[in-house]
Amino acid sequence: MEAASCLFTHMNTITTDIPGLIIIEVDAFADERGFFMETYNRDRYSGVGIVQEFFQDNLSVSKKGVIRGLHYQAPPFAQGKLVSVLRGRVLDVAVDIRTGSPTYGKHVAVELSAENRRQFWIPAGFAHGFAALEDDTVFAYKCTAPYSKEHDRGIRFDDPAIGIEWGVDNPIVSEKDRKHPLFSDIVQEFTFKA
Repeated sequence: MEAASCLFTHMNTITTDIPGLIIIEVDAFADERGFFMETYNRDRYSGVGIVQEFFQDNLSVSKKGVIRGLHYQAPPFAQGKLVSVLRGRVLDVAVDIRTGSPTYGKHVAVELSAENRRQFWIPAGFAHGFAALEDDTVFAYKCTAPYSKEHDRGIRFDDPAIGIEWGVDNPIVSEKDRKHPLFSDIVQEFTFKA
C-alpha cells in the first residue's frame, strides 16, 4: 500500500467565477477491489485555503427531483460547507450573499456525483442548495459551525432575480423552503472582505 499512498494525496482545485468557491478533485487509488480515496485531510485542504475547523458532518438522502435550499446560517453560527455526493448526482448551487461583493447575488452551479467524486467548498457568506438528479442520491457535507435553529435562514429556490436553472421538472420542495423570502428581502448579515 505504501507505493499507492502518493496516488491519493494529489488534489486538483478548480477556480470558479466567484473567488472563494472551489471545486476539488481528489485522486482515488483503484484496483480490482474498488477504490480508496481520502475525502478530507487538514494539511492538504489548508494548502488550498480551507483552514476552518469542521464541527459537524451531515448526510441526506433524496429522491430524484428534490430541491433542498437555499440555506445559510447567520453569524455567529455562519457555516462553511465542504460538500460531496456518495451516491447519485446533484446540481449543487452557491449564491453570494455578502454585501459589497462584486459578485453579490450571483451564483455558481456545479454537478457533483459519485462518479466524478468532486467536492465543492462553500465558505460562510453564501446560501447553498442542491437538486437531486437521480433517485436515492446520498449527499454528504462537513460544516464549520454547528446547526443553530435561531440562526437558520434561507432564500427562495425559485427566485427569478437569482435565476438558477435547477435541471428538474416538477421539483419536490419542503414547505419550509417554499416559504423562504426572496433574495431582495433577506436581512443583510454578511459583508464582503477583500
